[in-house]
Amino acid sequence: MYFSAFKITKLANFSVKNSILSLVIQKRIKNIDKFINKPFDCQNEIFKYLIKKGKKTSFGKEHNFDKIIDYNTFKKNIPIRKYEELAPYINKIRNGENDVLWPGKIKRFAKSSGTTNSKSKFIPITDECLQECHFKAGKDMLALYENNFPKIDLYNGKGLMLGGSLNKFSKNKNQEGDLSAILLNEFPFWVSYHRVPDLKTALMKEWDEKLNKIAHQAMNENITSLTGVPSWMLILLKRILALSGAKNISELWPNLELYMHGGVNFEPYKKQFQELIPSKKMNYLENYNASEGFIAVQDQSPSKGMLLMLDYGIFYEFLDMEKYRKGELDTINLKNVELGKKYALIMSTNAGLWRYMIGDIIEFTSISPFRIKISGRTKSCINTFGEELMVHNTDQAISEACKKYNCSINDYTIAPIFIDKKSGGHQWFIEFEKKPVDIELFMKKIDNILKQLNSDYEAKRTDDLILKFPEAIVIENNEFYIWLKQNNRLGGQNKIPRLNESRKIAEEIITIKKKFSTNLTTNNN
Repeated sequence: MYFSAFKITKLANFSVKNSILSLVIQKRIKNIDKFINKPFDCQNEIFKYLIKKGKKTSFGKEHNFDKIIDYNTFKKNIPIRKYEELAPYINKIRNGENDVLWPGKIKRFAKSSGTTNSKSKFIPITDECLQECHFKAGKDMLALYENNFPKIDLYNGKGLMLGGSLNKFSKNKNQEGDLSAILLNEFPFWVSYHRVPDLKTALMKEWDEKLNKIAHQAMNENITSLTGVPSWMLILLKRILALSGAKNISELWPNLELYMHGGVNFEPYKKQFQELIPSKKMNYLENYNASEGFIAVQDQSPSKGMLLMLDYGIFYEFLDMEKYRKGELDTINLKNVELGKKYALIMSTNAGLWRYMIGDIIEFTSISPFRIKISGRTKSCINTFGEELMVHNTDQAISEACKKYNCSINDYTIAPIFIDKKSGGHQWFIEFEKKPVDIELFMKKIDNILKQLNSDYEAKRTDDLILKFPEAIVIENNEFYIWLKQNNRLGGQNKIPRLNESRKIAEEIITIKKKFSTNLTTNNN
């Protein structure tokens, strides 16, 4: 009798809690409506706020912020910078200097892999960035989700959040680690109460042990939402199934209804998630969250691009990719963007990143309101033979090929290979979850789709004169995982680079693959 009464009370508390949290979250919809209706006013307010703050810094004095009166003088006084060019200022902050890029002392740095080499980037995370960008975005994701699915029951269970590791004892006692780890460490108590795993486990560095501990903690919980990068989330879900003995995730967590994902194109992974979670009430919410700032959230279902979030303390500029490739760096602001054009994204943020080229290419899918999609990377391409192959081309090709031949992948990476002095090709390293019956047909499909999507690729493939037929190398012994581990990239936000102009990663993976072949031969003998 006592147990039944306790259970009823607990269910009642859950219901009240669900209603209260839902009410709090929904208040953000009004603020979202404000910047949707007055986007230029919102961005102008952000611009003025950033300049006012920047005047108090050594960077602001160096770049004459006191003379910046409008967007044109802003562009004139501050050059566009990539991370490498902003790094000297960031290093000063990491060494303990105050008021460099943003007023005050900064003690948190989101660590992420560089795009051009194996060196790490350290992105400053200010209090303003933490509260007004990342934490606000978390509320907005839930608010927009509720807006699309008003009958949710999300808060009556817990969220499984898969994040990276955090070093709290680095130089000058800075917190340095994955953005996800910094956020987990700084979450308010009510968020931590509703999530799995516990903080100590969430921030662990040893990923094998960490995944096992998370799996054991999560198995017996009422999980209603998932958050994390798709490739790592798949590894964790499969481990949970193996430990629990359940047939699928829906059997284990019948109330699971939402997966919030970002960081990579979800399309190549979607089929696997649908097989692991065969629930009709399961929903997927895409976001565009970088170490440099939270940029966009899917606000419609089905997705029609992600809503550009304009009140997070980020001032946006856009650089026409056609002009960028010609060496022209004349940016435009939000007022002058056009549908269908590819833009390099430039940001000035409340973390002190001034006219920062994040490296992503976006397109506007709507301008009322402003919605975007990620089209690729400014450097994530292969143009060794003039083919201009972009990551959004390869993502689409491999996704369509998987649908055609009823297969699925875990990950892939591509590198150029020189066949002779006049011609070359592309090596595709693919780790399949479910292999196609015929790899040759699978690659023919990819090749044909790329020809349809990319005229430069099609031209170079004509008669095999410049580009030969793409070669597939099947990854079968966890070589990607081993490569990530060897390069200290294990973690929720790290992933195999999809497209590489050099063969460095390809050769390292081939070396790992050869070790397996050697060991297999030795064992057989």
